[in-house]
Amino acid sequence: MAAVSLRVGDLVWGKLGRYPPWPGKIVHPPKDLKKPRGKKCFFVKFFGTEDHAWIKVDQLKSYHLYKEEMIKSTKGKRFQQAVDAVEEFIKSKVSAFASSEDKSRHFSSDSKRQNFSPAEISEHSTRKRGRPPKEEKDAYPEPSTVKRLVTGPVAGYKWKPGSCSAIIQKLKTTAEEETESTSIQAADSTATNGSVIPTDKRIGFLGLGLMGSGIVANLLKMGHTVTVWNRTGEKCDPFLQEGARLGRTPAEVVSMCDITLSCISDPKGAKDLVLGPSGVLQGIRPGKCYVDMSTVDPETSTEISQVITSRGGRFLEAPVSGNRQLSENGMLVILAAGDKALFDECSSCFQAMGKKSFYLGEVGNASKMMLIVNMILGSFMASVAEGFTLAKKASQSQEVLLYVLSQGPLASSFLDQKCQSILQGNFKPDFLLKHIQKDLRLAIAMGDSVNHSTPMAAAANEMFKKAKALDQSENDMSAVYLACNQ
Repeated sequence: MAAVSLRVGDLVWGKLGRYPPWPGKIVHPPKDLKKPRGKKCFFVKFFGTEDHAWIKVDQLKSYHLYKEEMIKSTKGKRFQQAVDAVEEFIKSKVSAFASSEDKSRHFSSDSKRQNFSPAEISEHSTRKRGRPPKEEKDAYPEPSTVKRLVTGPVAGYKWKPGSCSAIIQKLKTTAEEETESTSIQAADSTATNGSVIPTDKRIGFLGLGLMGSGIVANLLKMGHTVTVWNRTGEKCDPFLQEGARLGRTPAEVVSMCDITLSCISDPKGAKDLVLGPSGVLQGIRPGKCYVDMSTVDPETSTEISQVITSRGGRFLEAPVSGNRQLSENGMLVILAAGDKALFDECSSCFQAMGKKSFYLGEVGNASKMMLIVNMILGSFMASVAEGFTLAKKASQSQEVLLYVLSQGPLASSFLDQKCQSILQGNFKPDFLLKHIQKDLRLAIAMGDSVNHSTPMAAAANEMFKKAKALDQSENDMSAVYLACNQ
């Protein structure tokens, strides 16, 4: 998603084809080069290489806002050289600006501030308004891992691939590495640098929704043998084309596989999948393993665990923290509890789909932790929506509000993504609104069960319920903004 007010001279992360996001600068194109038709594009020159290309605006992100995220998710010598080149470029511009300031001390600080727009300030005040800067003839050290790009119109790469094939073919990147010790057992992902050794066990997967689709794509990409099932059968087709096998019922998938995972939207769906006709339970026999990755209440998880183990099966609850984009990028966080040996056996699967997995002990602990995480997430989203509504009512610029927030302690890709959805009025689902409302409801009920009030979550829940009444259930959680405006 594009950053606010992109313009010539801005530093950006540009995505092209199946290559990882690469640092670049928006520049003026050659006079004889026509701009491609269709979506708005910018001409980008990439650092660490002489490559350049037209990049669609929705494939560009602000360099500064996403710097930490991109550096964590992509590794390699040439990539680091490119980042170093950007930082040297910034330092040289800041130094030049500081030198200019020393020669211009008679200007007031207010006058100086008025010479820069928010976008220009985000570039560490690297240029002044007025005539666009001439194209720098920077000599970059080595060619990058991005291949030589054509100078004509280039089709952009979607940040959120629509097909399994696009997900599977995307270039491997390196997941965040953390080495700190914790009081709980945690495992880092090595999926995105390609070092996962897939288990030789047969893996089943039930449920190909927003989260499940990305999970299965990454399991296949990392070489796992996967059998899939979905209530709407046509959702299986892209994965079958990539080598997955098809199960006709949940029971058949369980019978065919050693470990079966599922990701269902709510407690009722999770129980129906297990206990319903041709459900999971009918395929369970001694030694069969079932991993429920749905976000449900601890009571539902415990009930499912009991019926699975009563048949001699093994059970692990493993809800995931993230959204569709993180699922597709293999950067989810897995919270697991239950059969510890099964948790270890799922290691390669968890590495393929996430950046970190946690083992939290007995069944129910992971469900509780997941509900708390999503309670915080939903309450935060409601507060952001309320703040943007207040800015509008008080005749304050919402764009400036986002910029201010992005420069402070709340800065994050989540904040930018959701605020951009509000600014653009585009609520394409990344985390369904009805699901975050469900999680808030379950978290509030969990609070009641331990005699603990959750007034903030309760208020947020009412806002999301109002948004559902406005027919926003199938849109992204950021559509709660529409309820604030009513």
